[in-house]
Amino acid sequence: MAGARRSNDWGFPRWRGYDSSRETVEVRLCDRHGCDEPGDRPAPKSPNSPERWYFCEKHAAEYNRNYNYFEGLTKEQRDERAREERRDASGFGQASHYGWGGPGDGSRSADEMRALEIFELDSDADFAAVKKAWRALAKENHPDVKPDDAEAAKRFQAGQAAFEVLRAAEERREWKGAASKP
Repeated sequence: MAGARRSNDWGFPRWRGYDSSRETVEVRLCDRHGCDEPGDRPAPKSPNSPERWYFCEKHAAEYNRNYNYFEGLTKEQRDERAREERRDASGFGQASHYGWGGPGDGSRSADEMRALEIFELDSDADFAAVKKAWRALAKENHPDVKPDDAEAAKRFQAGQAAFEVLRAAEERREWKGAASKP
């Protein structure tokens, strides 16, 4: 009886925290050789494999930077897998022009329509016209041309943002067009 210890859970106040327990907690270490950080970020060992590695944050970032989804596949298998991925994601692509700003004219998002307004272009303008309008606006309002004009700087920044929106939309259209071709 002299060697027995009393529990901390008796009486009031409770001497041990309510969330703590006496059971051991199993902590999985990072699977990277030599690392003793907790491995709490799962990473696949290979495509379509149920097995996983568990890395710490630093090594998970390193793994993801070098990870190649198509590694070990032939060209035909890569093309087939890419086709399947595009097919599975095609529903999202069809609705992509409904951006956060709401629908535009049906062919362009509201953000694209606002960008075209900055360049004073119609909604059916092609990307070549957008490039031409952007260059003209940039030549006229560039900070090197008008160094002390705050309004010109605002117009230049707005034009830069509008061009980025329209360039990204054009890239999406090109990708979507390439994806729909057999």
